[in-house]
Amino acid sequence: MTSFSFYPYILLKLQVQDPYLNGVSHLLVDEIHERGMNEDFLLIILRDLLPRRPDLRLILMSATINADLFSKYFGNAPTIHIPGLTFPVAELFLEDVLQKTRYNIKSEFDNYQGNSRRRRKELDFKKDNLTALFEAYLLIAYLLFTFLFMDVDIDSEYKNYSASTRHSLEAWSGSQIDLGLVCNLQRFVEATIEHICRHEADGAILVFLTGWDDISKLLDKIEVNSFLGDLSKFLVLPLHGSMPTINQREIFDRPPPNKRKIVLATNIAESSITIDDVVYVIDCGKAKETSYDALNKLACLLPSWISKASAHQRRGRAGRVQPGVCYRLYPKLIHDAMLEYQLPEILRTPLQELCLHIKSLQLGSVGSFLAKALQPPDPLSVENAIELLKTIGALGDAEELTPLGRHLCTLPLDPNIGKMLLMGAIFQCLNPALTIAAALAHRDPFVLPINRKEEADAAKRSFAGDSCSDHIALVKAFEGYKDAKRNGRERAFCWENFLSPVTLQMMEDMRIQFIDLLSDIGFVDKSRGASVYNQYSHDLEMVCAVLCAGLYPNVVQCKRRGKRTAFYTKEVGKVDIHPASVNAGVHLFPLPYMVYSEKVKTTSIFVRDSTNISDYALLLFGGNLIPSKTGEGIEMLGGYLHFSASKSVLDLIRKLRGELDKLLNRKVEEPGFDISVEGKGVVSAVVELLHSQNVRY
Repeated sequence: MTSFSFYPYILLKLQVQDPYLNGVSHLLVDEIHERGMNEDFLLIILRDLLPRRPDLRLILMSATINADLFSKYFGNAPTIHIPGLTFPVAELFLEDVLQKTRYNIKSEFDNYQGNSRRRRKELDFKKDNLTALFEAYLLIAYLLFTFLFMDVDIDSEYKNYSASTRHSLEAWSGSQIDLGLVCNLQRFVEATIEHICRHEADGAILVFLTGWDDISKLLDKIEVNSFLGDLSKFLVLPLHGSMPTINQREIFDRPPPNKRKIVLATNIAESSITIDDVVYVIDCGKAKETSYDALNKLACLLPSWISKASAHQRRGRAGRVQPGVCYRLYPKLIHDAMLEYQLPEILRTPLQELCLHIKSLQLGSVGSFLAKALQPPDPLSVENAIELLKTIGALGDAEELTPLGRHLCTLPLDPNIGKMLLMGAIFQCLNPALTIAAALAHRDPFVLPINRKEEADAAKRSFAGDSCSDHIALVKAFEGYKDAKRNGRERAFCWENFLSPVTLQMMEDMRIQFIDLLSDIGFVDKSRGASVYNQYSHDLEMVCAVLCAGLYPNVVQCKRRGKRTAFYTKEVGKVDIHPASVNAGVHLFPLPYMVYSEKVKTTSIFVRDSTNISDYALLLFGGNLIPSKTGEGIEMLGGYLHFSASKSVLDLIRKLRGELDKLLNRKVEEPGFDISVEGKGVVSAVVELLHSQNVRY
């Protein structure tokens, strides 16, 4: 499967022109094990097509595929296994590593003697299923041997290991080092690296950790290690997606003679890249994985146990070009209990973009179509996606596609981001909308340099100014990049401001593509010039209103609590601002609401990419206005948001919102309609009202 995400839609477009693919005799889909949203969508289409085209030959390929699952899905289709050429890799599990290195894991309970009961409760609460299973195994073995004097198979698993190793296994289980990859595990990884460097033959070491925090903390430990900290003997390199590209390239270079390379990486190094001098792999067994809490409508990004397929891929990094060794820092029992394969994306992420494409292709009821998937998603996830599409106006009450929904289908973006882009074109804030859409759809251009996090955060805050907005920081950073590029100093600008030139160039290309798409559906007439669509591009209040129009219902209430602000959402209550946000260090905000791009659970529930907005922005560009049940005020989000004012003010807001909605509805139905001319009075009144906002709470 190509990594170009539009591929399935190209195929589906071909189906519209040639519904039975009569011009195709053989169809090969590679890397099908990745199980992305598009891959599973494509599989449903192809399975429905095959009965109509019995002569079509479909070939699904992957190096690590659950062949039986795919075979059954396609009516017990035949499978072919072609052995690959890999070098042998010796495999050591936690018990073997402990025995070999003589490392002793100390239980965290030993550090909490005065409060061990409370600490035990905290750790038990955080315990994952596989660790709990391992603890149960140890307990059963202990009970059988102690009380029944039974040396049975369950105990024989570890009878050949030393008492020190068995004690460390018990400590590993109880200390929960597998949760945050802190304290004991970092020391253990450090000790394992040191053991390899002292006692094993030459060769690079690749260490798999869960995220940047773990990488940076281990870097700090290695730096002060009396042996590993010797820069003349060891080259320690981090590898993370948010690092500058120039730093990432270093991992492929061979170090000088008598110098060992040590790469600390996330699962980015699992299958995407090959570092050809890696001989030793250290695998912590976990990765940060996105999951979706349908009940709370919440994305979760937490360290989770990897699958056996991922473990196999990690081990294989040591055997690409020569024999190697894989040190697994978890017991074999944990490995044996892991899932065979990672859960597919369709079970782990929100489905609104997929649901919109199902409706646009006239594939019937969303629920019925997705029920035919290889592994169907939770019906509640489907309901949430449909509810969101109705809330933003993309679907009608009967799940039919609205005019707005038809336009959103033409944009290869999340529906909320697509709506923001349309609103930017309509309300002459096109440039900032293009920039924000490109960044949210691709990636944040701000990078995380080694040991310079404070400087990078300060640079990002300088772009935001006093806007209290991550989105405005993106816009200003991109504008600075463009100015620097005109003067031929874009590289220096990016280096000074901790920005990725590769990402910014990609954003620039995406902006051009978005303009072409907007032109195709009539929202932009390129012959009129850019200035026509950018009258309010430097108007902060108008840009924030357009953001609100797109990101709603992602709304946070900002409530003052003494000298600080607390943040609340409808679904989960109290949330925090993400540490990478320009708003993370702000204690008091000038305006009572925020819109955000994403809500995610990691160590806490965070909102990412937030912008402080006024209540007028929310009233004019948010959801439907509902009269309060008490007869006083206006409500949104089923009564979660309540706005109070005098009757005359509320009447004026309702009338202005009504006129604004009429203009928008007409523009959506007739893209050629010029809202800046025929709706000039209404737009001027909206701008005036947004500028008059002076709420302090």
